Order: sequence, then C-alpha cells, then structure tokens
Amino acid sequence: MKLYWFQVAPNPTKVRLYVAEKNAGGAGIALDDVVVKLPKGEQREAAFRALNPFGQLPVLELDDGGAIVESLPIIEYLEEVWPAPPMWGETPRARARARELERIADARLLAPLARHIHATRSPIGLPPNAAVAEHARAAWPAALGYLDEVLADGRAFLCGERPTVADCTLAAALQFARFGKVDLGLAADFPALARWDRAYREREVARAVLTL
Repeated sequence: MKLYWFQVAPNPTKVRLYVAEKNAGGAGIALDDVVVKLPKGEQREAAFRALNPFGQLPVLELDDGGAIVESLPIIEYLEEVWPAPPMWGETPRARARARELERIADARLLAPLARHIHATRSPIGLPPNAAVAEHARAAWPAALGYLDEVLADGRAFLCGERPTVADCTLAAALQFARFGKVDLGLAADFPALARWDRAYREREVARAVLTL
C-alpha cells in the first residue's frame, strides 16, 4: 500500500502520526511513502486525480489499485486490518470519548485554523480574505478551552494514559498553527494544553513525523 502525503499538511500528518503510534505499539503497518508537492500543484495532475478526483491529501492506495481518500476512513481501514494496539479505546464508552475528542480537535480547532491560514498566508496560493480569517479566528478559542480543561488533571494523553486518534489530530492541528504562524496563546491562556503539546512533541514517535 502507498500513502500519499505532504509534510506539515494536517490531515496527512494525522494519518502519519496514527501509523507511527500503531507501529510503536507493534502493529507493523508497512506503507510506501509518496510525497505530493502541494505548493507545486502536483495534486492537480491527472495521475493524482485518477486516485482522488478532489485533488486533496491524504490518499491511501491499496494493493488492488483502489484508493481511500479521507483521513478518518484511512485510519478506520487500517484499524480494521491492524486492530492492535487499539487507537480508539477498548470499550464502547472509551471509543465514543476518543471519537468525541477527535471531532472536537478536528472540526472545532483544525478546520477553522485551516480556513484562517488559507485566508491569510495560504501555502497553496489561495487569495487573502480578511472576513474569512476573522470569522475563523473567533471559532477556535472554545475548542482550546475545552481541551485545556480535559488535560488539566495532568493526564499524558487526551483519553488518559494511552494515545488515541484524538491526540494525532490535535498534534497535527497545533503543528499547522505553527506552520501558519498563528499564535494560539497556549502558554498564557491554555497551560494544560501547552504542557501536553510540549510533552507530545518530545516523544520519539512524534519527532519521527512532526517537523515544527
């Protein structure tokens, strides 16, 4: 299988962190890397569009030639094929909580961050849009505050003592903020989240994927 990705792009980063976390736990997922250079427009080339007509990353190309084109379905597929160690939790309640936190990190933090960055200093050349940027900036403090409260008890990961997909999404979002030079005010306003961010990035698994 092949994973198509680009460095720092948050959704590919989420998947790559997931694979790294799985393999650190002994899963043995083997994927060939294919880097698609987004700033050069390689995602718009015909060969890539044949895999993903939407021209976005990540893409998981299967051994039979098929493709999965969204980050969470890619993760769900890999989780089905390599169930151990579980990255959604071991009980129905734990899995629901991990998915809840992942959706908060994605829809309420990463998504507005991406809109803001692409409306201010888009890495793929989208035009600036001050109104979109301002609206997006107003959306993420609530998510940061909620996640900070979750982490305020000093836990190592969002769901406790083991990483889940929620941590992968949060780490990808925070790296994209650093890439886009967005100051989220973690140190001043969200100390538990700032602590988590520092600790997560110091882990060997994270250092193998994150560059910022």
